[in-house]
Amino acid sequence: MDITRAREILETHNRETFHLRHAEVVSGVLRYFAEEFDPGREEYWAVVGLLHDVDFEEHPDAHCVKGEEILRGEGVDEDMIRSAMSHGWGLTGTSHQPESVMEKILFACDELTGLIGAVTLMRPSKSVQDLELSSVKKKFKDKKFAAGCSRDVIRQGAEMLGWELDELIQRTITAMRTIEGC
Repeated sequence: MDITRAREILETHNRETFHLRHAEVVSGVLRYFAEEFDPGREEYWAVVGLLHDVDFEEHPDAHCVKGEEILRGEGVDEDMIRSAMSHGWGLTGTSHQPESVMEKILFACDELTGLIGAVTLMRPSKSVQDLELSSVKKKFKDKKFAAGCSRDVIRQGAEMLGWELDELIQRTITAMRTIEGC
């Protein structure tokens, strides 16, 4: 599965700009982390990130369950399906617990990229390029800000990785800086 084919699958099941953009951001973040944790497999990680919410727009109440069906129907490899759907562990009907480093990063960064994106939109620059850790931490504490971004999942993801919360946030900001348009 290459990134071009993954994008075709994503766009078959998603039309909203927000969902398409989120998929691209998560894909870019995973590609960034793959350079450190799994060199040579950056595209694989990017494809997993691109496809992780393939079903969310059409099936929000069966998220990660319908995703498995959709991806299997598209001939996506079972390991890739498992990795992509593991981000919903404990939140959706998926039984796939994040096990690999990639899956744990996806679990942690899916919600976090949304929070960082929301913080970015509040800034005069509207860019992550000049975003500071302190700005994200301040909004992280405000439960009403970007309320749909689960702070508990972000914390749990950091714990899975064995990282402090500040490290996860800073590393994700740095990853997002490598993505065009962030």
